[in-house]
Amino acid sequence: MWKDISSARFDCDLQLAVIERGTPHELVFPCRRTPEGWENAENGRLVDVSPTHWREWEQTMTLSRS
Repeated sequence: MWKDISSARFDCDLQLAVIERGTPHELVFPCRRTPEGWENAENGRLVDVSPTHWREWEQTMTLSRS
């Protein structure tokens, strides 16, 4: 279940949703909220996104991308 981005927790793997050109999209990699912003949980790089919603990242999400 998607939750409002204002309630996103810090330092845990989350799946983010963003809206591009009026269409919602799910990011296909886990992200972590940090004091500096959002980072890709797989490589630690900051991600330039403005997410609108989040949900828990499930381990099976990573496995299904392989």
